[in-house]
Amino acid sequence: MNFRNARRALNPGRRLRALVFRWRSSMQARVVTTALMIGVITVGALGTFLSINIRDGLFTQRVQELDQEAARSAGIVQEAFASTPVSTLLDAQLLVFQMVQSASNGAVSAHGTMLVYAGDLVPPPIIDAESITDLTTLITGDLRGEALESEYLVWQSVQIPAALSASGQDEPGVMFGTQVEVPLAGRFGLFTLYSLQPQAETLRFVQRTLVIGAAAILAIIGAITALVTRQAVRPVRRAAATAARLADGQLDERMPSRGYDEMATLARSFNEMAASLQDQIRRMEALSRAQRTFVSDVSHELRTPLTTIRMAGEVIHGARAELDPAARRSAELLQQQLDRFEELLADLLEISRFDAGAAVLDVEQADLTSVASLVVEAAMPLAEAKGSFISMMLPDVPVKADIDPRRVGRILRNLVTNAVEHSEGNPVEVHLGYDDNAVAIAVRDHGIGMTMEQVARVFDRFWRADPARARTTGGTGLGLSISLEDARLHSGRLEAWGMPGEGASFRLTLPRRAGLPVDDPPLPLVPEPRAVAPKTPITKPTPTIGMPTAIPDLSRFPASDSWEDS
Repeated sequence: MNFRNARRALNPGRRLRALVFRWRSSMQARVVTTALMIGVITVGALGTFLSINIRDGLFTQRVQELDQEAARSAGIVQEAFASTPVSTLLDAQLLVFQMVQSASNGAVSAHGTMLVYAGDLVPPPIIDAESITDLTTLITGDLRGEALESEYLVWQSVQIPAALSASGQDEPGVMFGTQVEVPLAGRFGLFTLYSLQPQAETLRFVQRTLVIGAAAILAIIGAITALVTRQAVRPVRRAAATAARLADGQLDERMPSRGYDEMATLARSFNEMAASLQDQIRRMEALSRAQRTFVSDVSHELRTPLTTIRMAGEVIHGARAELDPAARRSAELLQQQLDRFEELLADLLEISRFDAGAAVLDVEQADLTSVASLVVEAAMPLAEAKGSFISMMLPDVPVKADIDPRRVGRILRNLVTNAVEHSEGNPVEVHLGYDDNAVAIAVRDHGIGMTMEQVARVFDRFWRADPARARTTGGTGLGLSISLEDARLHSGRLEAWGMPGEGASFRLTLPRRAGLPVDDPPLPLVPEPRAVAPKTPITKPTPTIGMPTAIPDLSRFPASDSWEDS
């Protein structure tokens, strides 16, 4: 494990992604790096421009100086050749060597001097004279031809090899050439080599100075930018941290406000906004508490008169056979509405517990297939009355999860009852799927369906898709809202889908271990399109896969629970 962690830590891609994430998550880092990039580009362009201009200036100035020096040296040599009497070629040879040596020693910066014969005699009447061996390798054909044919001094840049340089390394240089007349020998080319190594060292020094100066300038730019952005970012970070604490419920948090600049104004405005939000939230909390208390108190207070009315209603309902038809019908309607009124009170109490955060789970390891089978069995009389057939697709093995069987049974009974109510006599399908982390139950009908707007509001309290639609099961309008809260209490999800004319589908997804999040439900919410099965007369179904053969115990699901149609 340690080896894998070490290798992961040394992974270049991971380090790069972490660096990029830190850069993108820090405004100060982005501003500083942007300023440094602009500074590098600007300083680099300026340094290159200055370096080129300094190099060209040093070279031009030095070449002009050497041009004057070479011209003066060539003039001295030519004047010596013209003024010295020579009677034989041997005298001319000696004079040539003397002049070459004199020219090399006389020129202040000369690196070497030589004479090259310009005639066609082989061997030449005078041997080529040079002060440094292999100097001829630096004289190109173009330079030689131009020097021997022109009456003016010509030059060419050359690279002095390490073998010919005094420093033992390659040096930049300039070769000057002109023609001179040697007595009794004819026309020769006088070539003088000058080294530019001092200028090259000066240029390198200047470049080093520019680099050091550029680095210092960039460091100053980075430091100034970091300081300025820190002053601007620090209040923003404080505001973000304060806002996060406010979002966590710490409504007394405020930003420190000092000074009179823009950041201080921002802090004061933020604090005023936080104080206003705190006041509004507290007023809303007080109003919400008052509403919950009112609903709870009303629900409790109504139980006593409701009990009295129910007792009187049961007496009247029990004696309805002795009443006239109109009074008998009134007694039956009274009994039905008393049942619905009692369910409404129970639902209001349950909603008030959810709103107050007092609802708790009675978690146990339970088999979802048994719970679903009990719910479907209880819904069979309503399905027979509606002409619908309920089919179940359950796994072959028990599917156990940490659930509150009473609450999950209430959710499923709401879903199945609503599906039968809105199936318009078409089949209703109950699917159960599971994986290692979650279990899902989908209830699908092929009835009137819902629009997207209706799907968005189907879990709202007391909401109906069609207010004129009769509630044959006496629903209170709170069933799906309570089912949604029950699912959330399990850390699960309750989702809906619908299409007008194609039915609706509800999916309940629960974690197999209490409190764990559900990421990937094992059943799809949107069903695959297929033909609607024909209506089938309701008969007592034979047990399907996973459905218990024993008569279910319906006492686990109290009759006081409400069921809501969408």
